[in-house]
Amino acid sequence: MSINFVSIIAKPKITITTNPFLVSSPLLFFSNKTKMKPSILTAFSSMSYDKELAAAKKAASLAARLCQKVQKAILQSDVQSKSDKSPVTVADYGSQALVSYVLQRELPSELFSLVAEEDSEDLRKDGAQETQERITKLVNDILASDGSYSDSILSTDDVVKAIDCGKSEGGSRGRHWVLDPIDGTKGFLRGDQYAIALALLDEGTVVLGVLACPNLPLTSIAGGGSHHSLPGEVGCLFFSVAGGGTYMHSLDSSSAVKVQVSSIDNPEEASFFESYEAAHSMHDLSSSIAKKLGVKAPPVRIDSQAKYGALSRGDGVIYLRFPHKGYREKIWDHAAGYIVVAEAGGVVTDAAGNPLDFSKGRYLDLDTGIIVTNQKLMPSLLKAVRESIEEKVSSL
Repeated sequence: MSINFVSIIAKPKITITTNPFLVSSPLLFFSNKTKMKPSILTAFSSMSYDKELAAAKKAASLAARLCQKVQKAILQSDVQSKSDKSPVTVADYGSQALVSYVLQRELPSELFSLVAEEDSEDLRKDGAQETQERITKLVNDILASDGSYSDSILSTDDVVKAIDCGKSEGGSRGRHWVLDPIDGTKGFLRGDQYAIALALLDEGTVVLGVLACPNLPLTSIAGGGSHHSLPGEVGCLFFSVAGGGTYMHSLDSSSAVKVQVSSIDNPEEASFFESYEAAHSMHDLSSSIAKKLGVKAPPVRIDSQAKYGALSRGDGVIYLRFPHKGYREKIWDHAAGYIVVAEAGGVVTDAAGNPLDFSKGRYLDLDTGIIVTNQKLMPSLLKAVRESIEEKVSSL
């Protein structure tokens, strides 16, 4: 599979705003819509992202702590309604504010650009003051419990500004953090799987990813168990840097183990993941593909990018995502999971076998859907996908 390189000659549009958390340290937000093919990950393998990784792990871990606290005592008033009908929680806003704040505090000398899911529009409406105050209290409580930022007590205005730092458009120039503060909000509300998904783009390429999965067991969810943990332990943090592999540890520990995708090469022995919500993916198409491959196991349906984490350690072999017509994939729904699987030896492409391109802004322009598996099974999976899509189209 060849990857084309192009030269970038357009100048990025730069918007400067004052950093509300750091004195004399401006925030620069880059927005550039120049089209560019993704660079090969190995081009960045010699670069060091140690500081960025440490900051990302800390931010995601603290956000996970906030989400765990809220999930234990969810109130109906925590749930608001977005225009796309998916729920937004107090934890969603709080997670984004916390990650935004921590990254800026931990990396004060770097230009800060964040592409994130939420903005404060609903929080600025009449009657939302109580929600703002609850979010602010949550964020301050988590910061105080960590002890690293004892000099800071954030106001509601600080928190709203931190949330709105996520309005960057991303693009192919410079560095951009990419965040889904709670990926899998419906799973979160049900008490099931969700993830705090944070990635770093460098010149349009994902070079770092962290997935905090508070409800994912450390043992395999495939049913066969795992040597990684004791029975009953839950809460995983996966992290990857380009060229450095993928590692996992408990949210309560820093002792990491390296993980690898499954080496299964017989489709009949493969299990596959798909979205829990039928609205998120065409289950009938996934079923057709599995049948063509000869997969015997029923699908494992779980929410969020926790699927990417589970697949990276070999809990399953295939992940299929085929959104309904008209849906546009957002980069924050896949960036962190993409590098976590890729660095664990897996392959992530669109339905035509093209690599995912995160350099075009807030959305992924791709063919039909996203497929994930190991290198051995990808050729036969692509064939089954192509045939199933053609049959579905011809039947319409």
